[in-house]
Amino acid sequence: MVTASTTKSSRLTNQPSAEAAAHRAATIQRQLDRQELHCSLIALAAKSALILVGCVSVARLSVAYQERLERHGEIAAVVNLESKKLETLQQRFDRLFSIGGEKRLLSEQDQWIAPNRLRVIWR
Repeated sequence: MVTASTTKSSRLTNQPSAEAAAHRAATIQRQLDRQELHCSLIALAAKSALILVGCVSVARLSVAYQERLERHGEIAAVVNLESKKLETLQQRFDRLFSIGGEKRLLSEQDQWIAPNRLRVIWR
């Protein structure tokens, strides 16, 4: 009987300690789960922020690209106009130094000479 009572008492003392250990283990597991959830939420927030920054950057880059394309179009139009002017001036210059260019120059210069004036051509 003594042995039965001692084994009963040892079982009773082991039960609260086992329950306390199980409770402690459950508490620790809940804390770890909460920490993991917090870390996951922080990682999700960081990834969301990076995606948002990336989207905003792409949007701003696309706007800047459109502006550059418009500026390039404007500059290309001005360059085309100036190139056409240059070509006409080059052709006129070439005509002046070809055969009969002196006569063409004098005929163009008629409008610049005032009436009753004598034209002097230096050779």
